[in-house]
Amino acid sequence: MESLQVNLKHKTYQVHIKRGITKELGKHLRAQCSGEKVAIITDKNVYHIYGKQVLQTLNSEGFETHVIAIEPGEKSKTLATLNDVFGELVRAKISRRDLILTLGGGVVGDLGGFAAATFLRGIPYVQVPTSLLAQVDSSIGGKVAVDLPYGKNLIGSFCHPDAVFIDPDVLETLDPREFNNGMAEVIKYSCIKDRQLFEELMSFSKDELTDNIDRIIFKCLTIKKNVVEEDETDRGSRMMLNFGHTLGHAIEKYFNYSKYAHGEAVAIGMYQVTKNSESMGLTEHGTSLMLKELLSKHSLPHQMPESDAAQIVETIALDKKSKGKSIDIVLLSSIGECFIKNICKDEVAKYFL
Repeated sequence: MESLQVNLKHKTYQVHIKRGITKELGKHLRAQCSGEKVAIITDKNVYHIYGKQVLQTLNSEGFETHVIAIEPGEKSKTLATLNDVFGELVRAKISRRDLILTLGGGVVGDLGGFAAATFLRGIPYVQVPTSLLAQVDSSIGGKVAVDLPYGKNLIGSFCHPDAVFIDPDVLETLDPREFNNGMAEVIKYSCIKDRQLFEELMSFSKDELTDNIDRIIFKCLTIKKNVVEEDETDRGSRMMLNFGHTLGHAIEKYFNYSKYAHGEAVAIGMYQVTKNSESMGLTEHGTSLMLKELLSKHSLPHQMPESDAAQIVETIALDKKSKGKSIDIVLLSSIGECFIKNICKDEVAKYFL
């Protein structure tokens, strides 16, 4: 088992990476939780595949379990769904001595984490991410949120889990599109911090990628851990983790979270901003072509779809990285090196469209 320790000023928690750890959750949580109840927040697809297994391991340790299964997909990451979750937690009589377990991808982790942060002013929770995207990115770092009609993740908080349990075996049940969706975040990490990882991803066959996925997860999480420890609340260097996300979030919203998955939208965002920054002389020549090749290798889009530019720009202006009349964006110097640039909002189209 590989383990990482995230060290914050107010809290320390462990991230465990082990094949088959999902089958052992009961004994790990028994060491973690003094309460008797575990509320499992999941989505219906994940529950259909892993629900019985998780319930068995928790019940074997004497936990009273309560399942809250939401509809899958970004459209569930709303205040309305959150309100339903709160109602289920009340009916289950979950107390501050009990535990919330988020079992699923990024949507479940974000929504369940926000519920844990706010219900009874805070309930301990653990993350059990089941998508590649959640395993390499969203399961650590403490960002929890829901969406508003105006944009993505506009209501949220920082609430770190008490532990994270990552089972690479569960990735075998992902369909190819969902796996590639997570690869967009892997590619992001290689672009901003690890040129060697980028080159490995370019050279790997499909089987080699599968054989090395444990190590890839560990490398991505190590990058994120180091960045989060330096800047927990996203006021400085942590912004580099948003490479591709500013435009990506706007694309997701524009198409009502139905045409593009999160990683697919981020892939477009990474390529578009890199192509434009390269043409301005801010990024090493040839970087956007290399990025395009790696995205295409994983069936990820890169071209900006037909859309209303004014609406895209308006959504970007509401981004959390906005600073009055300016906004911080993340650009590549070259593969493996990035920097944060503050631009005027009237320059948004020049960088992104």
